[in-house]
Amino acid sequence: MKYLYFPGCSLKSSGRSYEESLLSVLKKMNVGVEEIDDWNCCGATNYMAMNERNAIGITARNLALAEKQGKEDIMAPCAACYMGLLKTQKYIETEPKVKETVLTNLKKSGLEFENTSKVRHPLDIFINDISLDTIKDNVYAPLKGVKVACYYGCQLTRPYATFDDQRDPQSMENIVKALGGTPVEWPIKTRCCSGSMTSTVSEIGLRMSYLILKEAKDRGADVMITACPLCQFNLECFQGKMSGKYGENVKMPVMYFTQLMGMAFGLDKKELGLHRMLSPELSLS
Repeated sequence: MKYLYFPGCSLKSSGRSYEESLLSVLKKMNVGVEEIDDWNCCGATNYMAMNERNAIGITARNLALAEKQGKEDIMAPCAACYMGLLKTQKYIETEPKVKETVLTNLKKSGLEFENTSKVRHPLDIFINDISLDTIKDNVYAPLKGVKVACYYGCQLTRPYATFDDQRDPQSMENIVKALGGTPVEWPIKTRCCSGSMTSTVSEIGLRMSYLILKEAKDRGADVMITACPLCQFNLECFQGKMSGKYGENVKMPVMYFTQLMGMAFGLDKKELGLHRMLSPELSLS
């Protein structure tokens, strides 16, 4: 089992622990990945809002590079990258003028593009290719008694619900159960964390993230897991500020779902990037 791997910018910088834990967990389960050569930034959501056609062009370059490198599915862990790659494919399929422009520009760069690669999220791969039974077989330290708030954010299943339900996704919950933990029921797991508003309109951004953490705490969660580097950053890095501003302690571990998997697999903390966390550490003892 092998996949072409598109890390995106965050997993090489602020979301480094996501990459570390993902690759460690995949290695534990004998799943191979090959990083796409010479990949570039997907433009995320900001560039798409500024210049949609250019954003599609630079993202299409990554898809063309993947086709050139192999026929394997593309694994895109970052929620924004995953959504951007899928959006680019949809535009090229449905907008003839956009397709013509993109193909012409790619050809000038020496790249052919047939739009044949399948873009996959790791959650999709863990559930549908690797299987929950395989995940169970790799558990060394079951998450017995650990209550987990599974937070998907606003981009992972919308607008493209390719592997899970748009409004009530269950992929992470099923993985938590396979690890021996207990997912909590809560209604805002696909609500926006505020995205980049924590730095642009900080008062509103801070409150949006605070309400998500508060709801998870009120539901009895011991830890929150996510699959989005920006969500993880917003929900982890400002907990002290939120607690002080709103007079309520909302401090709790906010981890990547792959870090939680790695802990249950008994992998080394540093290997999972747990030493990089700013929020309280989750104890399985």
